[in-house]
Amino acid sequence: MRESLPWLRGKIWPLLLGAIAGGAAVLLGGSGLFWGAVTLALAVALITQFITFQEPVLRPAVPTPDDPLGLLPPQTRLLLEQLPMPVMLLDGTQRVLFANQFMRDVLGPGLDRKRVSTVLRNPEVLLAITGAGHGEASNVPFTLPVPVERHFQAYAARVSVTPPVTVLLLHDLTMVRRSEQMRTDFIANASHELRTPLAAVTGFIDTLRGHAKDDEVAREQFLEIMATETARMRRLIQDLLSLTRIEMNEHVPPEARVELDGVVRQAVAGLMPLAAEDGIAMVVDSVPGLPPVLGDHDELVQLFQNLVHNAIKYGRENGKVTVSLGLQDGQLVAAVRDEGEGISPNAIPRLTERFYREDVKRSRERGGTGLGLAIVKHIVNRHQGRLAIESRQGEGSVFTVFLPAAREENGEKPATPEPVTEML
Repeated sequence: MRESLPWLRGKIWPLLLGAIAGGAAVLLGGSGLFWGAVTLALAVALITQFITFQEPVLRPAVPTPDDPLGLLPPQTRLLLEQLPMPVMLLDGTQRVLFANQFMRDVLGPGLDRKRVSTVLRNPEVLLAITGAGHGEASNVPFTLPVPVERHFQAYAARVSVTPPVTVLLLHDLTMVRRSEQMRTDFIANASHELRTPLAAVTGFIDTLRGHAKDDEVAREQFLEIMATETARMRRLIQDLLSLTRIEMNEHVPPEARVELDGVVRQAVAGLMPLAAEDGIAMVVDSVPGLPPVLGDHDELVQLFQNLVHNAIKYGRENGKVTVSLGLQDGQLVAAVRDEGEGISPNAIPRLTERFYREDVKRSRERGGTGLGLAIVKHIVNRHQGRLAIESRQGEGSVFTVFLPAAREENGEKPATPEPVTEML
């Protein structure tokens, strides 16, 4: 025990400095690049201290197929696995000696003994790794565009000469970059979309203060229009804030198990009064015993509320809106079908763009903000699903959401049950 105390004392300062730098990086989000570089550099120093051949106090490692150099005894592996950032160790031929769970979450499983160029195909990062092998530490930003765009700061440094070992650490800057982009987009979108209703409300106020001051009929008419415009502005701001929140967390897959049948029925039930105004019948065509999905309950309710609301809004009066739920190839399939006028083929690819409307006048008359399908797209992306749109003019439209089913505890795919139709 006494022999290990000098070694422990030698590790206290790197640990404390790393904790301080990491805390500062969280508190000072606007300076994420700087504090990210500081945190990565301190982490490299700590990893260097823990490598077996630099630390004789640790029990010598035994070479294994996963660790042919015998560099990583259980204590070191445990430390690297617990570091709250993606970590990878490479040998002299740039093959992966070790990758912790955070790195596997970023690059995927099965990294051991593969060349880094086959698992991380970014020229700047590969060049930095090559330079680090020659003793030149590098710190470079890069972006992974799929499945959801993520931004990182990569730090590569040599931690051993004999045998040669290079460490690669990643600092996730996605939240910082998204915050900056969301702030810019929110200001631009809000200023653009709020300009028209604000101008209308301002004009009516000036009119009521002027020649229409004593005109009761005009006053009631103008006040009704002003109430409509302010309600539209309120919905627009709510949708913008909702879209910003969803985009902020789009790169973080949800982990809760959610019953999709209950989600759909909750969304449909909340829109029944709106459907009744147009005489539209709501039908849920579901199958019993559907497996759950890994998802965020509130976001999934919002997703189907937006789709069903659109189906009611653009459907045929006294018609029908059908929501079908099923299971196909390990995916839950939810299709929302209306009997409206349909969508032109040229408009379909643009439907999920912000503020895009095929029929601007009708959308505004029905309270649309132009953000509903953009919200749907980002929720589907976060849930690692897919959205398909089919439409024929004069026959209606079908919006289909594909979400991966949560596997059973034994890892098997669930069986496909038979459908049950219910009129609501």
